[in-house]
Amino acid sequence: MTHEEATQTTGPTGAQVDGVVERARRAAPAIARLTVGQRCAHLQRLREVVLARREEIIDRVRTETGKSRSDILMSEVFGVLDALAWLEDNAQDALADEKIPTPLTLMDKRSRVWYEPRGVVFVISPWNYPFFQALVPIASAYAAGNAVVYKPSEHTPLEGLVESLLEDAGFAPSHVQVVYGDGAVGSAVIDQRPDQVMFTGSTRTGRKILAQAAQHLIPCELELGGKDPMIVFEDVEIERTVAGAAFGALTATGQSCTSVERLYVHESIHDRFVDALVDHVSRLTQADTPAEDNDLGRMTTDFQVEVVAQHVRDAKDRGATFRTGGDWDGTDPVIPPMVVTDLPEDALMAVEETFGPVIPVFRFSDEDEVVARANDTVYGLTASVWSADLERAERVARALRCGGVSVNNVMATEATPALPFGGLGQSGYGRYKGVHGLRTFCNAKSVILDKDGDKIEANWYPYTGEKYRLFTKMMVANFTDSPLRLARFGVLGTKLEGLAKRSRRP
Repeated sequence: MTHEEATQTTGPTGAQVDGVVERARRAAPAIARLTVGQRCAHLQRLREVVLARREEIIDRVRTETGKSRSDILMSEVFGVLDALAWLEDNAQDALADEKIPTPLTLMDKRSRVWYEPRGVVFVISPWNYPFFQALVPIASAYAAGNAVVYKPSEHTPLEGLVESLLEDAGFAPSHVQVVYGDGAVGSAVIDQRPDQVMFTGSTRTGRKILAQAAQHLIPCELELGGKDPMIVFEDVEIERTVAGAAFGALTATGQSCTSVERLYVHESIHDRFVDALVDHVSRLTQADTPAEDNDLGRMTTDFQVEVVAQHVRDAKDRGATFRTGGDWDGTDPVIPPMVVTDLPEDALMAVEETFGPVIPVFRFSDEDEVVARANDTVYGLTASVWSADLERAERVARALRCGGVSVNNVMATEATPALPFGGLGQSGYGRYKGVHGLRTFCNAKSVILDKDGDKIEANWYPYTGEKYRLFTKMMVANFTDSPLRLARFGVLGTKLEGLAKRSRRP
């Protein structure tokens, strides 16, 4: 099959969705029997395929999302390659049997945690990062030994591309199946009871998925929306921090769940900072073309353009100042980047996820105040703190209620494949990526390994008065701080073990 033919391939739709989980369930044991090293060999081949076909991938993603070509290269293609390389290097250790210390009362036994596949993982990806949010969860679930059913957003399906890449990498068709369609298709798959659902997308849709999965007690990982704050103290290097703010707010034309959506700047540098930000933003290039030097592209969906327009109207009605982009007509999907000041704290742009190229800037006066304001949100995904005083920056980072914080950088936690990614509150729950995230796709099975023999455990029947008194002495010895603790415990434990062996009622 040529790459051109592969892009026309359609996954299961309509009647073909019926039984897709059962087909995956039949394939799951064969995947689980592969060693982690064998699964990672497939991921290595997938990495090689992605690298070789990178321009084709960028073309497809740009056509469907409207994002700038460089944005796709750096955030999606490089991000996928980086995540695959991390899995190749770390999955084997992360999924190896884990030795756990065994207490004295269970001496001579071995405690372990085995990380075993869940079985069938259903991955639902969003429209804003259709390539990254497809391959990274698929690869993670597969590395953990699961079969995967994958449904892309109907708005950016990249139809046939994922299947073609996986085929080139030697994946069996039943190991990763792709289904296409809207929410009704996703609902139909959930009703087939996969062993886990991983959803990345809006909070509104996440609630629906969680409610349906709860009917079947299916565990869910939900990566949802955000209203991420960026806190800038008075001692920063302004030029670099301005560049970070512009990138953090405008990458993917602002259509990222970890975009900077609230920029808090200390009052002593606020005006100077905003002037520099306006100058920086005004120099950015934007066009809906495949040129490699576009900084920003267009919005991906019409409904998100409408959300941004609603927030802009509300801000203008409430007296906000638009330092850039104020002449946008409210309908053009090439929305210019907007720097907005004098915005009321209860404006839509201040409290709801805008998900567009908008930078609302707020003043603050002291540390406690800005922490309280940053935490005053239903979301809790990521944040960033900027200060030359690293002790202060870390103190503030610890006080923020969110899943990840970048200090003197922006959107850096999610760019690090070894770090777990996820949020709190209406940003969802659960984690993926890194060791924590890889184990998300596993059943953590607790195991005790003991030897066969004639030993009778001290806590087994029969109970006797003598055993009660001796066990009490052993318990007191074990939990009383003393330099002789271990010696006393050992002597009493030996006596108790001998008593247990003799204490057999006729």
